[in-house]
Amino acid sequence: MADRYDFAVVGAGMAGASLAAALGGRARVLLLEAEDRPGYHATGRSAAFWTESYGGPDVQPLTTASGAYLRDNGFLGPRGALTIARAGQERELERFASRFAGLGVEMAVLDRVALEANVPGLRPDWILGAFEPSCADIDVAGLHQHYLGLAKRAGVALWCTARLAGAFEEAQGWRIVLADGRELTCDVLVDAAGAWADTVAELAGLAPLGIAPLRRTVAQLRVAPKAPADLPLVLDLSERFYFKPEAGRIWLSPHDETPSEPCDAAPEEIDVATAIDRLGEVVDWTVEHVEHRWAGLRSFAPDRLPVYGFDPASPRFFWFAGQGGFGIQTAPAAADLAARLLLGELPGAVDPAPYSPARFA
Repeated sequence: MADRYDFAVVGAGMAGASLAAALGGRARVLLLEAEDRPGYHATGRSAAFWTESYGGPDVQPLTTASGAYLRDNGFLGPRGALTIARAGQERELERFASRFAGLGVEMAVLDRVALEANVPGLRPDWILGAFEPSCADIDVAGLHQHYLGLAKRAGVALWCTARLAGAFEEAQGWRIVLADGRELTCDVLVDAAGAWADTVAELAGLAPLGIAPLRRTVAQLRVAPKAPADLPLVLDLSERFYFKPEAGRIWLSPHDETPSEPCDAAPEEIDVATAIDRLGEVVDWTVEHVEHRWAGLRSFAPDRLPVYGFDPASPRFFWFAGQGGFGIQTAPAAADLAARLLLGELPGAVDPAPYSPARFA
């Protein structure tokens, strides 16, 4: 007889691991991971920061609600974020700062003198910045292992090398077939498969939502002069780059969003070259060596908001996907929100309505 679970969660990255930890101990939960270890794809390739303004005003409630859990458990380290603007973008930057300040995010508009104090070697084109002191580095690996550990201690089963081959909704729930021939049954199938979220839905006989994987590139650079350790995360108001210090080096991204099939993403040389070219527009540093480069897939729904909730066509299929580039910084609040929906509990700190898949029906 096939193994029987209340919830089978497809994907053991940050999304699946955090949700399994939230459900564990209150239900019989199975965590299915297609790779031979959890967190191989997007979770293991994050630029590792927590920023309340990142993802926009509709994502901010999830980020802010996650902050206390991340701080209290020691997963955040001080960083600060500085969103910079060129001449001609003054009003746009002021709107950016006032919009998030109105949501309770601490923001300070800095003039050119203050920018120079924060970013040595800043080129003269950049005249204003919005400083967000609450921004922090995230210990992504530590957080992921924390959730996997919580899930294990709560009795959650983890199956690796467990690629989904088919899911069949029957009278008593789902019959799940894996690529290696193993089978199981569950009451609710939870889609936390990241870039493969639409694929999982289609295997379950449901319509995809148009969750699109987009490639994001990061390069680790050795630069001269060496960037100060207390350099803030620096972001472009026009979303053409961001960079931050990491262990004496710089992590730099060209903020690329290249459409991709779900895959083991690899960086393209043109994207690394673009990132370095854009860095040269910002600071007068010399790039001495590209030490490492990587790429990951960020998956967005058509409206760029996450999707949390039961599919309108099936009360036994639950979406936990479309987290874009903010899935790690919102993980505690998102997992709490989803677990409450799955267990039929009252909403918590964040209203689930804006994230419901019913908005696409």
